[in-house]
Amino acid sequence: MSAKTPRKIIIDTDPGQDDAVAILLALASPEELEVLGIVAVAGNVGLHHNANNARKVVELSGRTDIPVYAGCARPMRRHLVTAEHVHGDTGLNGPVLPDPTIPLQEQHGVDFIIETLMNAEPGTITLCTLGPLTNIAMALVKEPAIAERIQEIVMMGGAYFEVGNITPAAEFNIYVDPEAADVVMRCGAPITIQPLDVTHMIQSTPARLDAIRALGNRSGQAVYDMLTFSESFDLKKYGWEGAPLHDPTVIAWLLQPELFQGRHCNVTIETSSELTVGMTICDYWHVTGRAYNATWLRSGNAEGFYKLLTERLARLP
Repeated sequence: MSAKTPRKIIIDTDPGQDDAVAILLALASPEELEVLGIVAVAGNVGLHHNANNARKVVELSGRTDIPVYAGCARPMRRHLVTAEHVHGDTGLNGPVLPDPTIPLQEQHGVDFIIETLMNAEPGTITLCTLGPLTNIAMALVKEPAIAERIQEIVMMGGAYFEVGNITPAAEFNIYVDPEAADVVMRCGAPITIQPLDVTHMIQSTPARLDAIRALGNRSGQAVYDMLTFSESFDLKKYGWEGAPLHDPTVIAWLLQPELFQGRHCNVTIETSSELTVGMTICDYWHVTGRAYNATWLRSGNAEGFYKLLTERLARLP
């Protein structure tokens, strides 16, 4: 048990099986993390399904005190690209979860983000982004003063050494709304990035999934069902023993940063090239002289990560 005050976070997400696991990991860790709210964004599937899925996951966790908001239904400038081919038509195929009974908050998610940051002490709220960065960018555009009030933005997105997963050059979250990612990367707030470089190491092998199912609780079974569904696409694509597990690394970084290694450097978003739009150009070797704007994580301890995840999931219903 941590003696420290829990870190206040807002989770911005497009659930998504791996998003759901990240939300469960955060909600299972109240000693370290105080989740102020969850904001849905269009990404893996459309906004309606993502907002619905976020509420389903909150109810699965038993933490029905957590408010859920709907944010932006499309990228800032582009048509929405979705990933039903990975996540299923609902975005959360696999487990059979009941329709949510907790309400969707009436306030727009972007306004919730702005209001929460403006009303809090500066440097006390972390934004955890698990999907496209549309909501965060729109909040920064609408109220630029929030940038200097953010404690940290911890995002799953991008790739450099592992290149792309939706195009040869781009990772999905950044590709869906590269203009939003560009706004965020230029905002001046502290940023930590969990790219494919890390998440491709965090593979949900059969043994790791079996250990989660063996917990015997509803949440463990649901996670097993989620990941065995979404895994099939990546297993066929990569031919690895297990599929990468992306978004929960964001929460794991907040809980146990010693599981990850990286360095401070400059990260720039490509927004105009037909071939490489959405690419995250990471100056990992410090060759450009451009100002550092992010901590780019390059590796993660998979055994330590799954030990943490399994231990926390065991706490849930």
